[in-house]
Amino acid sequence: MLCKRIIPCLDVKEGRVVKGTNFINLVDAGSPVELAERYSKEGADELVFLDITASAEKRKTLISLVGDVAKAIRIPFTVGGGISELGDIEALLKAGADKVSLNSSIVKNHSLITQAARQFGSQAIVAAIDIKFNGSEYKVYIKGGREETDLTGMNWCKLTAELGAGEILLTSMDKDGTKEGYDIDFLKKLTSSVTIPVIASGGAGKKEDFLEAFKYANVDACLAASLFHFDILKIKELKSYLKENGVIIRI
Repeated sequence: MLCKRIIPCLDVKEGRVVKGTNFINLVDAGSPVELAERYSKEGADELVFLDITASAEKRKTLISLVGDVAKAIRIPFTVGGGISELGDIEALLKAGADKVSLNSSIVKNHSLITQAARQFGSQAIVAAIDIKFNGSEYKVYIKGGREETDLTGMNWCKLTAELGAGEILLTSMDKDGTKEGYDIDFLKKLTSSVTIPVIASGGAGKKEDFLEAFKYANVDACLAASLFHFDILKIKELKSYLKENGVIIRI
């Protein structure tokens, strides 16, 4: 069985790491290079770097910053934000990213998933999916959570897997930054519906939330941001707790 993973997320705006609640009210959390290096040393299994305003501002992810982060770490590194074509993916992988995270662009152009998987391998393509419950169903949002689409959450997740994505990064906008726990019900249905790895994102507030996601939702990885950025929870402490509770994880 593969080890479960703990993944800090660097949400980057204007070259700085930021964190908010429900995708708004952003506050500064530090330098992406310094935080990335710290997490690499503290035992993170991977790192995710999301240029959260790139799509909304219709610009490319900051390539030079990606290169600086890649040089500072020794763990796999996923980059997302403003990626709209194969050339963008190639440039980011050459700059040091191990994987790319695609969100708004694949909603607009489903075939980009398949094209990217063929050219770079499915293992390098992560479908980042932001969902929000509207009272009756989960809808998919793009452009950093600013724009609702016609897509429903579970159907879109299944389709990205069918089109060739190697992994799904599922973020609950309702849970984001609340520290109330991951959306276990949706995640449990998702991991039962797809065969590719699922990363849980949005809502982690304590060690027990990670354990619940791994044990009851059977996710492959848990992503968190403010808990780690503001030293509320240490990665080593979290991993020791998870191992003590039966989760197979790299210490």
